[in-house]
Amino acid sequence: MSVSSFVTVNGLKLHFLDHGGAGKPVLVCIHGLTGNAHNFDGLAPHLTPAYHVLSLDVRGRGDSQWGPGIDYTPQTYLSDLTGFVDALAISRATLIGTSMGGMISTLFAGGHPERVERLILNDIGPDIDPRGLQRIMDYVGEAQSEFDDIRAVAAYYRETYPPARNLTDDALEQWVKWSVKPGPNGKLVWKMDPQIRKPVRRAGSASRPLDMWVPFARISAPILVVRGAESDILTPQTIAQMKTVAREVHSVEVPGVGHAPSLTEPEALAAIRQFLGLE
Repeated sequence: MSVSSFVTVNGLKLHFLDHGGAGKPVLVCIHGLTGNAHNFDGLAPHLTPAYHVLSLDVRGRGDSQWGPGIDYTPQTYLSDLTGFVDALAISRATLIGTSMGGMISTLFAGGHPERVERLILNDIGPDIDPRGLQRIMDYVGEAQSEFDDIRAVAAYYRETYPPARNLTDDALEQWVKWSVKPGPNGKLVWKMDPQIRKPVRRAGSASRPLDMWVPFARISAPILVVRGAESDILTPQTIAQMKTVAREVHSVEVPGVGHAPSLTEPEALAAIRQFLGLE
């Protein structure tokens, strides 16, 4: 049973889940753009026999506090992650990052190579396929703001988020319930700060993306890249280039899955267990 906890970092209360395994090596999970700490609920029990597993709600998501709209940037997220591990006195950890969480993890591992034991990147690399980026910009920037009930939320995810199409109705409702909360008018609204969606609408005009190859090249930890075979975010070509830039990069492809794998698929789970030495 995971335990909810809070820590104050950079003036904000950040929420995280402690999945257990205290006293063991630390493993920190970081979700994607519109995700939350509960995205790793299915994976965590497979890791707690060997790790103290924590999953973080990035600022403005889940149960973490909202911040100024101008601060929803990779640089601020990196500062938050650094403050988070410092506040918990974590000197060294293994990181698992999904999509945006993988970018945050890459920035941290490149900036603090001595503090990362191993790194798992879930369907993300230094380059992002423009097709997938446009799809995400569209569905994030144009998402409806309220829903009548949890079934309506699930239906929205099934329509706009490819991995949701593989889940049963019950499993999907259990998954999406962590993304919404009761609104003032009796409907369900997003837990995510609406300010996060606004830069997405403006992306592609004056925005200048970070060159993620720079921090990636500085990573000294072994890396496992998990790719959904139908991903429109991470290409096989990017993975091939990653293997020429970093000293130790392993990869696995999950068949029949787009962006991003849940990491509980048999292929993903087997690769993660092997990579972490849990076999």
